[in-house]
Amino acid sequence: MLSIAHSDGRFSKIIQQLAKTDLLVLDDWGLERLSLGQRTDILEIMEDRHLGSTLITSQLPIDQWHGTIGDATLADAIIDRILHNSHKIKLRGESMWKH
Repeated sequence: MLSIAHSDGRFSKIIQQLAKTDLLVLDDWGLERLSLGQRTDILEIMEDRHLGSTLITSQLPIDQWHGTIGDATLADAIIDRILHNSHKIKLRGESMWKH
């Protein structure tokens, strides 16, 4: 959606909407490596969300997020914004998909 919004001029409006959303959910974070465009988009989103809540689910441990994000400098900036004032909950047990 964001890549299309870049080309049709809606990107700024969508970013503003995401910044004002009470809860942004990023499900299955880290399943694939981010492109340069995705890295810069997520950084901009996280910079603007200092007043909103963000819920991230991932099977990838936080110490492996750098590799998934890609560029080390952008990864540091993104992870810093995500983890600032965060609460981390590690779940254990069988997958709920089995039920």
